[in-house]
Amino acid sequence: MESIRELYRIGVGPSSSHTMGPRYAAQQFLERTPGAVRYRVHLFESLGATGKGHLTDAAVLAVLGADRTEVVWRAAEKLPEHPNGMVFEALDSGGNVTDAVTMYSVGGGAVRVAGEEAQARQRVYALPGMAEMMAHCEDRGMTYWEYVQACEGRDIWDFLRGVWQAMQEAVNRGLETQGVLPGSIGLRRHAWSYFRRTRLASQDMQQTGLLTAYAMAVSEENAAGGVIVTAPTCGASGVVPAVLRYLMEVQQLAEGDMLRALATAGLFGNVIKHNGSISGAEVGCQGEVGAACAMACAAATQLLGGSLRQIEYAAEMGLEHHLGLTCDPVDGLVQIPCIERNACAATRALSCAQMAILSDGTHRIPFDEVVTVMASTGHDLPSLYRETSTGGLARAYAGRKGGVGRARCAGCS
Repeated sequence: MESIRELYRIGVGPSSSHTMGPRYAAQQFLERTPGAVRYRVHLFESLGATGKGHLTDAAVLAVLGADRTEVVWRAAEKLPEHPNGMVFEALDSGGNVTDAVTMYSVGGGAVRVAGEEAQARQRVYALPGMAEMMAHCEDRGMTYWEYVQACEGRDIWDFLRGVWQAMQEAVNRGLETQGVLPGSIGLRRHAWSYFRRTRLASQDMQQTGLLTAYAMAVSEENAAGGVIVTAPTCGASGVVPAVLRYLMEVQQLAEGDMLRALATAGLFGNVIKHNGSISGAEVGCQGEVGAACAMACAAATQLLGGSLRQIEYAAEMGLEHHLGLTCDPVDGLVQIPCIERNACAATRALSCAQMAILSDGTHRIPFDEVVTVMASTGHDLPSLYRETSTGGLARAYAGRKGGVGRARCAGCS
């Protein structure tokens, strides 16, 4: 597996696979064809169906130039390797194609060239799954975060410090900003009001209220195109920072505790990414919010003093109880149910961590098996539930509103 540096990416929303990935792909193609007169970009399946709401075209045009680039929407057509397929073409002055490449945005902002394996980045983690990692750590008396340090090197802490800073800044901006989110729904930001009402609420409302406010703050920032951290995606970016921010404040934890928690969360997210998927277009929201919940479960259990087995158990619960979760955002925007879904996953993550702490960590279905089940479940989902905004909640809203607006998914993955 590659470095967790490839999992945590600081960038702008609303989508890691539909905004960050295509932008990065366009940059690669521009570097490859600097002498092209014009460009043509074909967007297939999920990118073609939901790219307008995700600002995919805006991301590509910002790199290649709006005055010399044509975007072709091909939602009804599929490419063989992934639902998020793109074909970039370079044209000469006569309109002839001088170069072309097929690329896939495979989730979390990562891009793969057609026919290549998940590739050319350095292999950092030799062990293939969490069972092997847990056994390795148990044999050597190591924690998960120490295993991350052993594989990544000590400079990983400087990287994670920047990640944690960006997460906190996203929470802070989201808590301070009011107004209406961009898009056809006219949805107001709610993090600000949740936070202030919670401060006046009774003690038994504090945990749910603060987790909700923090998760919504980041998710609303993402929906508005603000700077967030993929954890593991843009559409699931509110879960991990919400849980960590809450525990930092309640337990008065130091920065080092938070960085170590991020390392452990990243390790579990990496296993999901490499042995399953974190792409909503490939496996639905179980691979995004479900993965984020598992990451937050692992981090929280570590911060609560959990053992290796308790941490693995919490992460297993976090992913298991999101199995089958669809990606069908209303009117194609990363607003309903995406924002509230981040808040719900944050509260569930802390509950799972507390359950794991109360247990001895023994359970029947290991984390690795749940990852495998999640991937197979996602592949069995019809495409209308995998980030095309043509089924489920998106269809219900379009029917209730008389089909107002074109269904465009904007930012699940």
